[in-house]
Amino acid sequence: MLYPRGSESRHIQSLDGMWNFRIDASPNRNLGFEQKWYSGRLSTTGPVIPMAVPSSYNDVTEDKNIRDFVGWAWYDREFFVSNLSQNRRVVLRFGSAHYYAIVYVNGIEAVRHDGGHLPFEADVNTLLIVNGPNYVTVAVNNTLSPTTLPPGTISYKTDTSKYPEGYFVQNLQMDFFNYAGIHRHVRLYTTPKTYIDDITVTTTVDFASNIGHVNYAIEVVGDQSGTLKVEVIDKSGETVATGTTSKGTLQVNNPQLWWPYTMNVNNPAYLYTLKITLTGTDLDVYRLPIGIRVVNVTSDQFLINNKPFYCHGVDKHEDSDIRGKGLDYALIAKDFNMLKWLGVNCFRTSHYPYAEEILDQADQQGVVIIDESPGVGIGSRNFGNQSLSHHLEVMSEMYRRDKNRPAVCMWSVANEPESDNTKAVPYFKSVIGYTKQLDPTRPVSFTCSKDYSNDKCVQFVDVIMINRYYGWYSNTGHPEVIQRQINTNFMEWRKLYNKPLLVSEFGAGTVAGLHRQPSMAFTEEYQIEVLSQYHQAFDQHIGQFLVGELIWNFADFMTAQNPTRVVGNKKGILTRQRQPKAAAQLVRNRYNSMFNSSFNGDYRLCYL
Repeated sequence: MLYPRGSESRHIQSLDGMWNFRIDASPNRNLGFEQKWYSGRLSTTGPVIPMAVPSSYNDVTEDKNIRDFVGWAWYDREFFVSNLSQNRRVVLRFGSAHYYAIVYVNGIEAVRHDGGHLPFEADVNTLLIVNGPNYVTVAVNNTLSPTTLPPGTISYKTDTSKYPEGYFVQNLQMDFFNYAGIHRHVRLYTTPKTYIDDITVTTTVDFASNIGHVNYAIEVVGDQSGTLKVEVIDKSGETVATGTTSKGTLQVNNPQLWWPYTMNVNNPAYLYTLKITLTGTDLDVYRLPIGIRVVNVTSDQFLINNKPFYCHGVDKHEDSDIRGKGLDYALIAKDFNMLKWLGVNCFRTSHYPYAEEILDQADQQGVVIIDESPGVGIGSRNFGNQSLSHHLEVMSEMYRRDKNRPAVCMWSVANEPESDNTKAVPYFKSVIGYTKQLDPTRPVSFTCSKDYSNDKCVQFVDVIMINRYYGWYSNTGHPEVIQRQINTNFMEWRKLYNKPLLVSEFGAGTVAGLHRQPSMAFTEEYQIEVLSQYHQAFDQHIGQFLVGELIWNFADFMTAQNPTRVVGNKKGILTRQRQPKAAAQLVRNRYNSMFNSSFNGDYRLCYL
């Protein structure tokens, strides 16, 4: 699924803005379908309120029932299309809707999609009114079940002496708030009737000859008699390679490679443009940003362009005040400024695929991405065939969306599954094997919270990613044990598997402004002590087999209400408003010093 890009042959119309909105709070949450709310304007079915698209609906109002709602939420809005669209293909595209969505155009179902975080679209020509108003209606359901990603369960409370009739509770298997709504852009875009439908690009580099190879495959829908012109264009606008076939390899002499910004400070993140022109009965033009780079993994290194890469990174969430998980350009800009300030060169899209606009910035600014699926908290009840089938489809959608991105250097198929369960073995052998089959050019992994002594699935990954919370979830208040426990854990993993290791989560929670000396849990002093101990342990293994560290978390984020903690997860080194805590300066000093310093003769970060 190509990202909508305007061109000489393509027009984009945004449907973002204020939509009409209401929840279906009926006991069975099905009144909207029973009364066919989609058959006319939503305002005729009952009271509606304005709702911003994109955004999560949960934190926009002052209504607790909307914030905590589980079930079908309904949106609609009016739009018009140009007369020029009559001879064009018109596509309605959603960047994401959370989690299950059904879309109607003028009362007729256009498309439905299972799963949040990923785009979906439909051709809508036959549903449109050209000389008058149209309306689009969207029903979105955020209910999590044992077969969704992420999974969850519903508990029905039948004791009417304690609960109202029909009362139920959504149980989460994830530690973040179940934000819902239309989270990303809604657009209409047009193409010719014969059009470029898909592009797949991989790159290789002959380092000895300094030649880059751009391997491409183009899919055209419609009249196949047209001609193609394929061009690789550099930043100055010069064409450096051309082709005329739908599948081939273009040679780029003396290529500018795509590098993380910490591996090439003078010319990082170099992007060429792959321009494809289809001529014949129709003209279609599409421009795809591409980077020439290769990723390889050895038994003890993660290589980008044959140079060792060390990930000094963070985990993140798409999460902020008011808009929840809704796309926000100012927040994206702020986050990347903070990432650069910290010296972060890599982050994991924990625990779901992030917006394409976020990945655009990673491509353009030279920040490596570990692209993670929404397979968080998969447990014993989630290893059935229906769950597996959905997980494979999600990985396929992720690959189709992000396959051409140079910043995406590794796939993560899950976060903290019950990988010690016997049922997990065939499940993850299938998911990881399928992902490698889709994309043999990138390593594949998952983040493991189980111990080396009982995990059964790390055997299938290319890079071992482990989440460890010594001094926090275990031995709380005792940072003095962290180095010993980390070193022991590392060496036991290394005995079992001759693979590089990356610490995908570590850290401690803290409440901003809470201080105590001597330190105690949740104080800013304790977070610094915990991180310092981890850093000292990591320093003993950098340059051997440790290829990265990802702090949990970049910024505080919202969770479900829980009596054991202050509202929200407080493990960030920044507040939810992106204000640095004391530990942020510690991390900044460490990561920025790694740019060009050495450690006992071993690299921390390989500079060109």
